[in-house]
Amino acid sequence: EIEEQVQGTGEHVELNQLLKLAGICQSGGAGKLRVAAGEVSVDGQVELRKTCKIRAGSLVTVDDIEIHVVQVDV
Repeated sequence: EIEEQVQGTGEHVELNQLLKLAGICQSGGAGKLRVAAGEVSVDGQVELRKTCKIRAGSLVTVDDIEIHVVQVDV
């Protein structure tokens, strides 16, 4: 289980970049490949949009790893 932070109100992170930030993939490009292969779920649904905007409160699942996205006020 991994917790990733997004800053500020209404902020988001693109799905492929989240996978990179969380250490699941070494690059955003590798993240795009995982998403395109249907290996990533957002809030229980398979997500195929590589640059889907992920906001605080989302749960991203890859393999058996859960990434909880939380908001941090700056």
